[in-house]
Amino acid sequence: MSEARTEIEGIARFDPALAGEGAVLLLEKLSPALSDIDSSSGSLGNAAAGLVEALVPMIAAAPVPPATREKWLERLFEAFQDDDPPYIESLGEHWGALCAGPALASKWADQLLPLVQRVMADRRRGTYAYTKGDTPCFSALFSAGRLDDLLAVLALDPKPHWQAQQWAAMAMAVRGDVDGAIACIEALRGPYASDTALSAPAEKFLLDAGQIDEAYARYGIQATDANTHIARYRSLVKRYPSIPPARILGDLIASAPGEEGKWFATAKTLKQFDLAIALAGRSPVDPKTLVRAARDHVKSQPAFALESALLALHWMARGAGYDMTSADMCAARDHALAAAQAMASPTDVAKRIAEAVAGQGTAAIWVRQSLGLS
Repeated sequence: MSEARTEIEGIARFDPALAGEGAVLLLEKLSPALSDIDSSSGSLGNAAAGLVEALVPMIAAAPVPPATREKWLERLFEAFQDDDPPYIESLGEHWGALCAGPALASKWADQLLPLVQRVMADRRRGTYAYTKGDTPCFSALFSAGRLDDLLAVLALDPKPHWQAQQWAAMAMAVRGDVDGAIACIEALRGPYASDTALSAPAEKFLLDAGQIDEAYARYGIQATDANTHIARYRSLVKRYPSIPPARILGDLIASAPGEEGKWFATAKTLKQFDLAIALAGRSPVDPKTLVRAARDHVKSQPAFALESALLALHWMARGAGYDMTSADMCAARDHALAAAQAMASPTDVAKRIAEAVAGQGTAAIWVRQSLGLS
């Protein structure tokens, strides 16, 4: 997926129409190609969703004749309907954008609306009814500017789902009723609704209205979802350039009390070495991460490397980490010794190593045995 995306992005620089065709073809083939692959961790689904997010703008921006775009949408809708397991289901949320204009969006809305209305009518009669066409319909109505029609069809559902009702909030926001849109989002919160997914549009409403500080204070951190801590930080810094990065990092760390150590790698990457060590001392860090940090900074930042190595031993002695071996423990000790030697003011590193691995627990005893200290 990554290679295909990179290739299409490269083509888009000199032939956006061809890139659009390639993006459509890739989305057509994606779900069938992935359907037999086990992805119980969800990583494959996340990657596919990310690919959809990247390809939609290229398809929407492609300079192609209306007839070509209509054929693209027909092909994509067929792939969307056959998507099982659902790897490209988020395509429906972008249907209006894929139409690349209100005229085609309105045409698709007219095509889908009768089916969605029939499904809603069945639901009101107590019959289970479902269609994949509802989200593309809502998206098309929204992009066509047919907000009254959008609100009307949403109101037909006797048991509205929180994901569908976000479109009502979006319609309110477009009409300038930001407070109403926020209230609508907040009313959707519940045990089955994703707080992150709901906070993201609420944040956008406030940002679009120029209410930067309120957007950050109420939803900035909650709306930020990423695979890594450094990615979360960078996403927030990008969205809020007027807010000091140090404040953003501090707020992220404070948002998860007791998990400060998870931000060690982020602080290290940002070259905030003192902060990284402080965080690693407050809650567990994967000892292997600390060992790598020590290894990589023995010469450039020996004081940081020393503290990282000692903390690695400290957490190993308290049972942190997975698949620890004697080699990991010896590596931490060796990096500590090398860092101490590289420092202008040598420290009694042997004493500090002994202090780091002190304790009567099974893990501490094992670490000391591995290091030849008992």
